[in-house]
Amino acid sequence: MRPANLPDSPSLAWELAPGKPALARIPGLADMAAARAWLATARPELTRALHTHGAVCLRGLPLAEVGDVAAVRDVLIPEATPYREKATPRSDFGQGVYSSTDLPASQRIHMHNENSYTLTFPGLLLFACLTAPEEGGATPVADCRKVLDRIPAPLVAKMRQTGWLLRRSYSDHISTDWRSAFGSDDRAAVERYCADNLIAHAWQEDGNLRTGQVRPGVVSHPVTGDEVWFNHLVFWNEWSLDEELREILLDEFGPDGLPFRTAFGDGSPLTREDLAAIQAAYDAATVREPWQPGDLLLVDNILTAHGRDPFRGDRRIAVSMGAPVELAACRPTVPPAAAFG
Repeated sequence: MRPANLPDSPSLAWELAPGKPALARIPGLADMAAARAWLATARPELTRALHTHGAVCLRGLPLAEVGDVAAVRDVLIPEATPYREKATPRSDFGQGVYSSTDLPASQRIHMHNENSYTLTFPGLLLFACLTAPEEGGATPVADCRKVLDRIPAPLVAKMRQTGWLLRRSYSDHISTDWRSAFGSDDRAAVERYCADNLIAHAWQEDGNLRTGQVRPGVVSHPVTGDEVWFNHLVFWNEWSLDEELREILLDEFGPDGLPFRTAFGDGSPLTREDLAAIQAAYDAATVREPWQPGDLLLVDNILTAHGRDPFRGDRRIAVSMGAPVELAACRPTVPPAAAFG
């Protein structure tokens, strides 16, 4: 039987304001049973909206706790995607729901596509606001079709031809250790994972691990066919670091000891000017909406990059991800490869 407080139609009136993501207000859902039923009916329209806008915000859902987020996730993203090759700290809220990140509140998180460096990555991301910060803390999003259009042609051509290179140096002192990143303390299991996933690896004298992998940075959405800028090239490049921190890390660990280093796939470095041009393209395509409790942000992870603004006060944004996509289904312009560059 249809719940009495369920709206008659899943049709959504999208608010499209400059500088903001597409937003729909969902009135009249008194409880999670009504919300789940409405979302199940609205799911086809939400999918169409995601393919058009890349990310959509729903306001007015009765989301108050982790269980509510998991219940909504099970309707919208029933097939989960594991968080592979972990790179940032997250808290496990249970039921397949995590914190968005546990990095310091003062730290800006640059735009990126979740797990762009893995061979299988989430197609959909779900962010839910349980506690809105006092100030700042939005989850900005950028349409990667627009980003691609705005990046200077020579850089796009370089990315099409070579892809991008990610080198990681795991450590017990900075960033992520290899046991946490791969979810195992068994060296043989880590080596098998690297071999199966086209990741070059080398154990260091101190027992730590270094890895290298080439991935395509321009791919096409498997459903819409849209070509997008899809990578972590800027996110993990040394020029993205605060200048003082960059100098400290280079002095202490040297270039090969940085937790993350990126370059073009042939090993060519990204210059400070290159990074500025790509960052400008992200900035021009970025939109944001301040969080309100109960807000739900759905993101097509291929069409859209996301980040985090610095904030003050308590901020509790729950995240779940799923709808796994194989890189091979995205018409990569270069094949993935295991390499240190």
